[in-house]
Amino acid sequence: MDQITHQVRLANWTRIIEQCSNRPQGTTVKQWLMENGINDKSYYYWLRRVRHNAYSKMDVELPAVTTPTGHPAVTFAEIPVPECTNALFKADAMISTGAFVIGISNSISDSLLAKLLKVTDHAR
Repeated sequence: MDQITHQVRLANWTRIIEQCSNRPQGTTVKQWLMENGINDKSYYYWLRRVRHNAYSKMDVELPAVTTPTGHPAVTFAEIPVPECTNALFKADAMISTGAFVIGISNSISDSLLAKLLKVTDHAR
């Protein structure tokens, strides 16, 4: 696509995106696109292009990240975790690896259990 055609299409989609941004309150983007006969894939493609174009025109200089001489840019510190002294908690199951033990109860949510299993598998 030549430069002039691209600029015309970009201007047209910029107008469409502005109209969508000013859609009636309570109307979703998907609803607005359907009501106006606009393909959602085309809309999101051109939204990305319009945003990229607007960003490229911005004259923004990011601040340089500097660190004091002799210090690494990122440091980590180990934070000791006190032993669990909660006598009220009785674990129904234990997950154990060489590095740690996790006690869980039967009331644990499926999503939390899935996250724990993923983390323990990754931590090995």
